[in-house]
Amino acid sequence: MAVKWMRRTALVAAVASATLLAACGSSTTESAITPDRFIAFGDGLTDIGQKGTRYTVNNGSVNNWTLQLVSRYGKTLAPAASGGLSYATGNARTATKPDAAGNASTPTVTDQVSQYLAGGGTFGKSDIVLMNAGVSDVIAHMAAVTAGSMTPTQMVDASRQAGQALGQQVRRLVQAGAKYVVVTGTYDLGKTPWAKTIGREGLLSDASSRFNEGLLVEVVDLGANVLYIDTAYYVNLYVGTPGSYGFNNATTPVCISVDASNGIGIGAGQVNSALCTGSTLLANAAADAYVFADPVYLTPSAHRQLGNYAYDRLRARW
Repeated sequence: MAVKWMRRTALVAAVASATLLAACGSSTTESAITPDRFIAFGDGLTDIGQKGTRYTVNNGSVNNWTLQLVSRYGKTLAPAASGGLSYATGNARTATKPDAAGNASTPTVTDQVSQYLAGGGTFGKSDIVLMNAGVSDVIAHMAAVTAGSMTPTQMVDASRQAGQALGQQVRRLVQAGAKYVVVTGTYDLGKTPWAKTIGREGLLSDASSRFNEGLLVEVVDLGANVLYIDTAYYVNLYVGTPGSYGFNNATTPVCISVDASNGIGIGAGQVNSALCTGSTLLANAAADAYVFADPVYLTPSAHRQLGNYAYDRLRARW
């Protein structure tokens, strides 16, 4: 029965993904949207400096996928902490506290949406919402398994539920008037240097997949307003054939910025790219030759290429 259920849900997720990727056909030069504003919610993958730095190499380059995407439209995006419209915050979980690093004050993605709406935030006819979650949820669940407070099966179930929770926030935005929501879940954390270090590649891959599945199933009927960006697919391309994307290393973090605290939720004394600059890299290493900045998060080049992929998907859809 369990195998049959997994097959059924995987099929539904695949159909949902195809629907959200292809709904409404392709745009044309005449019909393509010209965005007025971009508004963002999410975790460390989308955080553009809520606390001053980003979860990548902070070397002054365009180093976040959302910044790359909006730049393709000639627009800008700034953190909400600086008066901008990106509420994404590192380590934020979808709907649960504390965050991945154990901080109970970090706003969840649900909190971020509430903050925007409670502050009178509305959505214009050409506004585009960018949204992600999942990385921090899976990290927090893995920590619970390691601590013995959650079984691997419970971790996979909890990750799927977190994906559903993200889908519920997408629905909430659409109901609040958002006409264009670009959403992604997590990339496959089983492919990260972190997964290999702790020997949990299979469990982390399964949990990542189930998060994305939960998200897709939850929003399958929102195809008119929602575009799903398959970050897991694209990052898998980096890892599988790094040379095709200009990388020569897809297994080792390029940063050496060790954090004495549990900065990104994978334990104390680990490399944390939020502390990483162009001066804290492996000897003779070029940041853009690597896929991973730290054991979890991506380098600037990986972000830019992901942003270009998202832009191409968005242009093809709307």
